[in-house]
Amino acid sequence: PLRRYATGAHRRIRRPPKGCAFRMQRFLCLALSLIAQISAVDRSKFRSCAQTGFCVRLRNPEADAETAKLVADSVKTGDGFLTARFDDERLALRVEQYMSGVARIRIHDPAEPRWEPQEVIQEPPSFPKGAVSVNADSAVLAIDDETTLEVQYDPFVLSLRRGDGVAMQVNPRQYLRYEARGTQRAEKGGEELEMSSAEEEEDRHGGKKVVDYGEDGLAIYEDGTKEAKRELQEDAAVDEKFGGHTDHQKYGASAVGVDILFNDATDVYGIPEHASSLSLKTTTGKDAQYSDPYRLYTLDVFEYELDNPMALYGAIPFMMSLKAGMSESVGVFWHNPSETFVDIEDADGGKHTHWMSETGNFDLFLMSGPSPKSVMAQYAHVTGPTYLPPMFSLGFHQCRWNYKDEQDVAQVHQGFEDNDFPVDVIWLDIEHTDQKKYFTWDKTLFPNPVEMQKGLAAKGRKMVTIVDPHIKRDSSYYVHNEATAKGYYIKDEGGEKDYDGWCWSGSSSYPDFTCADVRQWWAEQFALNKYQGSTLDLFTWNDMNEPSVFNGPEVTMQKTKLNREGVESREWHNVYGLYLHMATSRGLTLRSPQKDQRPFVLSRAFYGGSQKYGAIWTGDNMAQWSHLEAAAPMLLSISMAGLGFVGADVGGFMGDPDAELMTRWMQAAAYQPFFRSHAHHDSRRREVWLFGEPWLGYMRKVTLERYTFLPYLYTLFAEAELMLGVSAIMRPLLLEFPEDPAVAKIDDAWMLGPALLVKPVVHQGAKSIDVYLPGSGPWYDSRTFKAVQPGLISSILHRGKGKDDGSAGFTTSVSADMDKIPVFFRGGHVIPRKMRLRRSASLMAKDPYTLVIALDKNKEAEGSLYMDDEVSLSYKLSQSYLLAKVTFKDNVLANSLAFGATSDSQVAGDVERVVILGLDQKPSSVTAADGSALEMDYQADADTLTIRKPGVSMSSEWRISIAV
Repeated sequence: PLRRYATGAHRRIRRPPKGCAFRMQRFLCLALSLIAQISAVDRSKFRSCAQTGFCVRLRNPEADAETAKLVADSVKTGDGFLTARFDDERLALRVEQYMSGVARIRIHDPAEPRWEPQEVIQEPPSFPKGAVSVNADSAVLAIDDETTLEVQYDPFVLSLRRGDGVAMQVNPRQYLRYEARGTQRAEKGGEELEMSSAEEEEDRHGGKKVVDYGEDGLAIYEDGTKEAKRELQEDAAVDEKFGGHTDHQKYGASAVGVDILFNDATDVYGIPEHASSLSLKTTTGKDAQYSDPYRLYTLDVFEYELDNPMALYGAIPFMMSLKAGMSESVGVFWHNPSETFVDIEDADGGKHTHWMSETGNFDLFLMSGPSPKSVMAQYAHVTGPTYLPPMFSLGFHQCRWNYKDEQDVAQVHQGFEDNDFPVDVIWLDIEHTDQKKYFTWDKTLFPNPVEMQKGLAAKGRKMVTIVDPHIKRDSSYYVHNEATAKGYYIKDEGGEKDYDGWCWSGSSSYPDFTCADVRQWWAEQFALNKYQGSTLDLFTWNDMNEPSVFNGPEVTMQKTKLNREGVESREWHNVYGLYLHMATSRGLTLRSPQKDQRPFVLSRAFYGGSQKYGAIWTGDNMAQWSHLEAAAPMLLSISMAGLGFVGADVGGFMGDPDAELMTRWMQAAAYQPFFRSHAHHDSRRREVWLFGEPWLGYMRKVTLERYTFLPYLYTLFAEAELMLGVSAIMRPLLLEFPEDPAVAKIDDAWMLGPALLVKPVVHQGAKSIDVYLPGSGPWYDSRTFKAVQPGLISSILHRGKGKDDGSAGFTTSVSADMDKIPVFFRGGHVIPRKMRLRRSASLMAKDPYTLVIALDKNKEAEGSLYMDDEVSLSYKLSQSYLLAKVTFKDNVLANSLAFGATSDSQVAGDVERVVILGLDQKPSSVTAADGSALEMDYQADADTLTIRKPGVSMSSEWRISIAV
C-alpha cells in the first residue's frame, strides 16, 4: 500500500477561447476577463492542487508503483466482518457489514493510531448479519439479500456486486495510499516551531504594529499602511510555504487515498460545497471540464467564484452515482475530516474517482442502494437524518449586517406589520455586541434586549443573534476569562500557549470544540442567567466557523495548531464547524426549564452529520443573476449529501439587487427549505417595502404562498427525522424520477418533497420559461389547479426518454409573468395546506387545514400530515405527535393515523376544505361516513371539486365518499 508517487506537479495550460482570435475579439475577451476578476474571489489567497504537496504526490502516481496485497493466511472472519493484514507488515484491514446495504472498510496502522471524530457516525440499527465466505484468493461478505462485497487479495480490490454485475470497485487502479508518519522531524519540538512561527510573523510585517486585518487577510498597520499582497509560493516539499505562511509538517507526509470506480455510472453527485453543477464535472482525463480536483476544505471565501471546484464553507465527502435511465445508484462516504481533493474522470465504462486526503484515517462507507433514495436512506443511518426544526424557522427571516439599534429593529418590525407581510425572525449581526464580544450586547445601542425580544414575541416572532467561535482576548470579558482558566482554547504548536488569531474581535482565541467538555461548557453559556439579555425567544447563528482567521493561511487556522489532545488541526479542520454547531444546538435545549426546547441554529461551516443540528446557508453570495441561478445546483448538491435544511441569502449578500432580481430571488427562495433575506453593510437597505409597488405585492404574494405550504414542508422534515422519507427536502428531479434519463443533469428545477415541482425564473426580463415535467403525470398548475398539457411542437421536440410504459415526461412553455413562479402539483399526491393569512407561523398553529388532492391517471392519491406542538422535543421524548395518512382511492377519501399516539390539546387538526383535482366529471353527491351530505362545488373549467366544512379532523380517522 506504500505507493510511490512522482513529485513533479502535473500542470495544465488553459488555452484562450477560440473566439478571441481576432484583435477586436481579443480586446473584448480581455475586458470581460478583467471585469470578472474585479468581481470574483481573490484566487491568490487559496491553494490549488499544484500548490499542495500531498495532492501533487497522490495525483501523479508512478507507472511502476507497487500494488497492495493482502496476506491470505491472515484473513479472519466473524459475524458480519472480516479482518486481514497487508503484506507490508504494517497495515491492517477490517471490512464489516455496518447495516443492511452498507459496508464499512477501515485500514489503519495499529502502531500509529490516528485521531477520529467519534460523534459523526451513528450507532447502526440492529440487523441480521450477512454470511462471510473465504476462498484461496478472495473472500465474500453478504451486504444484503442481493448485494455482496468481494475482497480480492492480490492485488487488493474490493468489488460491490449486485446480481451478476459489479456496481462499484475500490482500488481498481491500485491508487491505495497510506503514508507512514515520519520521525525525521520529531526532534524539532514545539518550542522551536512556536518561535519559528513568531519570527515569520514578525518578518512578514517588518516590525510594524498590526491594528487590524482586512477581509483579504492582509494586515493593516498603525501608520495607516497596508500589507502588500505576496506572490504565490508553489512548494511541494514537506515544509510548504504559501502566502507568507509556512506549514511545518513535523510528522512528515501522512496522506491517505484510494480510487473508486462507479461502474456503468453516467453521473455522480455530492461532495459539497462547491459553486458548480449538480452533476459533477470531470477534472482529469480526456476533455476534462476542470483542471483542478474538487477540494474539500472548509474556508471563508468572500464573493466566491462560480463554476469551479474551489473549496467553500462546507465539506461533506459523500458521493452518489446514477446510471441514467436505469434507476441504479450506489454511494460512498469517505469519513476523513482533513483537507481532501477528489478527481473525477470518465473512464472504464463509468465514473472513476480518486480520493486524496492529507492525513487522518482510511474509513470508507459503501452504500449499495440500489436506488438514489435508498442510498440516501442508508447514508442517513450512517450520519443521521435531517432534524425536525421548530415551525417558526420555516417562515421568512429578515437579516442585515447590521440593524443598528433597538429603534431600527422596531421600525423594521413595524414595517412588516404595516405592509401585511409575514415574517417570523429578525436577525442581528456582529454589531449588536459589546465590541464583538459574543453573549453580550452593546448597552448604548441595545439597552433593553429583553423588552425588544418581548415586543417581537407579542406578534408571534423570534430573534436570532450571531455567536461566532472567535473569542476576544480581553481580560474584562468573562467568556474569555473562563476559557483561559479552564484551558479550553486551541493551543499553539508547543501545546502550552493559547492560539492567538485575528478575526472580527481583533486578537482572538478559539475554543477547542473537538473536546466534549469544551462543548458542554459552551452549551452552558446559553443559559439565561449567563447570556444576559437573552430569552427563550432568542436563537443563534454560528458564522465564521470554518474557522475563519483573517491573518491565517487561506483565511483559516494554521494546520500546526493543536487541540487539547495534542492533535494538529490538519486532522480535524473540516469538523470544527460541525462541533460548534452541535454545542450551540445543545445549549439552546439545555437553557429551557424542562430541557426540551427545540433549537434553531444556523451554521456556515458543515460536514457529514451537520444535518442533525440545524440549518446551513451558502455564504457570501452576490446580488447578481448568475448567483441566483447558481443557488439551485449548490443547494441541491448539499441536499443530496443528506443536509436538508438549506438556503441561500435572498437578494445576494454583496451588492444591490434591483427590484426584478429581488422579486425573482424571493420567488425562488420561497420554495427552498431555509428562507432568509440578508445583506452586507455596504449594500443599500432592501426591506421588501422599499422596492414599492408592484414589486412589494409580488413578493408578498409568493411569501404568503410559502406560508400556506408550511404544513407540507413541516411534514417533509418530520418524515426525514423519523426515517420515513429522505433527508433531502429540496430534491433534484432524479430522486423522484431516476428512471428518466432526461432528468439526470437537471439542476435549474427541483422537487419540494415528492409533490411539488418548482422551476424558478433566473434570467432577467424573461416572459416565458420552458419546464420539463417528468413521469406519466398528470401535473397541475399550483395556482389555477388546471392540468398542464404539452403544446404540440413542445411535445414533439422535447418528449423525454423514459421507459416505454408511458413514464416519459414532456417540456412545455409557461408564462413567466412577474407575479408568478412556475410551481406544479404532481398527480398522485395529497398536499396539506393552511390558507388563512397570518403574519407569522406561530399565529397559524390552531388554524384549520385545506387538503389538496391531486389525482394521478388512475384517480388515486396519497399523502401525509405530521402534527405536534411545533416548538418542543416532546415528539422525541414522549412520542407526542400524530402522523396522519390520507388516501384517495375508488372515490373514497380516507384518513388514518399511521404513527404516534397523543391526546395533546396543542395538536389541532380541523379540516375546513378539501380540494380534489382531476376527477374529470362532476360528482352527483359527496357524503360523510355517517351518510350525511356535504357541501360541494365543482368547477368544470379547472376540473376541481371543493368540499367545504367537511366536519372532520386530521387527528381522527374518517372517510368521505364521492358518487360520480
